[in-house]
Amino acid sequence: MFLASAGFVLWQNSQVVVLWDVTYLLDTAWRIALGQVPYRDFPLVHPPLTFVIQALLMRLFGRVYLVPVVYAAILNGLGTVIAWRILLRVLRWRIVSAYAASFLLALPLIFLGIHGIYPQPIYDCDCAFAILVAIFLLQRLGPIPAGSRDWLRSWLFPLGTGAATVVPVFFKQNMGLPFLLAVAVGLLLLLLRNLVSDGRTTDHRGEGSSQVLLSVLAGMILSAFFAAGLLEAWSGLDNYLHWTVHFAAERRLPGLANLIDVYRQPSFLWTLPALGVGLVLLNSRSASRLWSRFGALLLCAAPFFGSLIYLLIQSDPDERADNLLSLWPLILVVSMLLALFTLRRGLTLARLTPFFVLAAIHGTFLSQQLWGSTYAIWALLLILVASTLAELPRTLRQIPLLLAAVISGTFLICGGLYAASDERLNYIRLNSSEDEASSPEPLVHTTVSSLCGMAARGPYIGDFEELLRFADREIPADDAILLLPGEEPFYYASGRTPQFPVSIFDHTTDPYSPAELMQEARKRNVRWVIVKTRLQSTEDPLPAPDETLRLVEREFVLDRRLAGYEVYLRR
Repeated sequence: MFLASAGFVLWQNSQVVVLWDVTYLLDTAWRIALGQVPYRDFPLVHPPLTFVIQALLMRLFGRVYLVPVVYAAILNGLGTVIAWRILLRVLRWRIVSAYAASFLLALPLIFLGIHGIYPQPIYDCDCAFAILVAIFLLQRLGPIPAGSRDWLRSWLFPLGTGAATVVPVFFKQNMGLPFLLAVAVGLLLLLLRNLVSDGRTTDHRGEGSSQVLLSVLAGMILSAFFAAGLLEAWSGLDNYLHWTVHFAAERRLPGLANLIDVYRQPSFLWTLPALGVGLVLLNSRSASRLWSRFGALLLCAAPFFGSLIYLLIQSDPDERADNLLSLWPLILVVSMLLALFTLRRGLTLARLTPFFVLAAIHGTFLSQQLWGSTYAIWALLLILVASTLAELPRTLRQIPLLLAAVISGTFLICGGLYAASDERLNYIRLNSSEDEASSPEPLVHTTVSSLCGMAARGPYIGDFEELLRFADREIPADDAILLLPGEEPFYYASGRTPQFPVSIFDHTTDPYSPAELMQEARKRNVRWVIVKTRLQSTEDPLPAPDETLRLVEREFVLDRRLAGYEVYLRR
């Protein structure tokens, strides 16, 4: 699974590059590698860990594009393996053939792993991996024998587990913070349970002992204060909170109505009753009868068979993707109701884990709701599937395994096609032609040494290389440059030092109005403005592009017109 997951990401990277996202990652990390401090020297609306990791890799290996590609592949492989071990832990002792069922459920992650759909490094994928690691560690909190002198087992492991739950917050705030809060509330509830029961725990495996819980909470608190201290010393905590909380929420936080829309699925009219009735039958006394088991199995499998049938009768990639993603709210609703129902048997860490996962998933939806935010978190959805299967009676024998096979087959076929077709990347032009039915254009591979391994269809690689050659010949290395909208890793590829505080411009990252942008350009003594005229993005992300270009032409004169760019020089 590791090799297959990593190999798929390497293949994906050989087929496509999303210039906009790669530029944001690489040019921002390059600034940090050069010593510029985010939140103080330049605005950054995301937490720092993803960019710091890439900056560290740049310091270690230089500007080599293959390094972040290999990083994404390795992380994807590790994420798949860790998710499989989590699934096995959820199902072990709960169903017959738990090993086979967990393996089947993990197989779709070859295509739907944290980097399978979006293959380049990005904060969502790093955060999803960190959440998987935290869940993996939480599952392994064991009892502490009385009088134990094993410090690793008694204190260090729980402390480290607590610290691991904090780490996701510093990859992606809307994913990591709900997960952290859910875990903290869950641990406090378990402590309260212990107090009410005079310290006796109902968890037969001992994860819920008060000493363990207090150690995990202490690890969370200490690591949070440590991170706050580092941020204060590095960039200033006020600066960090301004950009990652206040500014980010102002630009990207959706309304409650958008989140509720996730659950307004027309398919619920038949999928929710089918799955709901099937699960009720499997948990009822009639489940001992063959006809009841067979009927319940068909009802539970019907929504997934429906997706496979829809795949055969529908050729539109958008419709296929929507049909696959509509399984998300179905699984979320069913798993949430079942998780609430199982709490009647008492609070345990295992029974609270689905709520930790649900919090992380719904926090992720704050970015781009269901249709745009699921690409890195399919492993979390499969954990919910496993948690649902784990609540089925053991007397059903092979029924959970059969359901796991149906779900795995659906996600393998539909999800594999979804990932390989790059349907999630519909915000870029995979062909330069506007005709979607046209045959794919040949891949263009870069000849720039620092970008070795980068490939894309269309003219975008060639256009960018022409710009790099022009800049090398005509623009002095110390001249300040403003790139609009900044859809190319110019500074990373050229090794130049960014002198303008923003290098990529869209509504999320750009704090300037057009007038403020030009005022800042004068303040920074910007001599060159480079406007990209042939975008890989399907829409121009630059806020108010017409007004911005009009103001540019007041102070700058057109110096050169390249294949994909217009180069302006200050008058």
